[in-house]
Amino acid sequence: MEKKIRTIAALNSHNVSVNLDEVILRNGKRGERIKIIHPEAAAVIPFLSEDEILMVRQYRYALERQTLEIPAGKVDPGETAEECAARELMEETGYKAEKLDLVCTYAPAIGYSSELIHVYSAKILQQAGQGFDQREISSVEKMRLSEVWEMVKKGEIVDGKTLLSLSMLKIVGEP
Repeated sequence: MEKKIRTIAALNSHNVSVNLDEVILRNGKRGERIKIIHPEAAAVIPFLSEDEILMVRQYRYALERQTLEIPAGKVDPGETAEECAARELMEETGYKAEKLDLVCTYAPAIGYSSELIHVYSAKILQQAGQGFDQREISSVEKMRLSEVWEMVKKGEIVDGKTLLSLSMLKIVGEP
């Protein structure tokens, strides 16, 4: 177990805090650790049919390019992960799901971040909104799972939550 001695430096924003902490390591020596305090998030794999899903294309500033991903976002205060998944599905695609099932929960950056992502599958979809949030999403794309896996093999889909979420479906036997 490592014990925090003090925070050396901190950067705080609306949703994320980053601390550089001085710690006592297991061997009794001092070291430094970066800790990103990040809210939980939810991601959703929206199934239009057994072999067709919705994906969103959006610009990612850190990568400086468009990416193809499953819908996802931060859990708001007072909101459950399932409520977040339903909200993000509606905001990013304009669809509502009659059924949401938890696929898995994982820590995407366990070495330095407190974030947990809860992944849901969404089924029995109905278009319910006027569309999607165009400030964030460039397009909503209907894709066959076979197309998605080909894009994964070619390195065209690189988003970690999307790769892990789709892979987990194979493990847990969804859809």
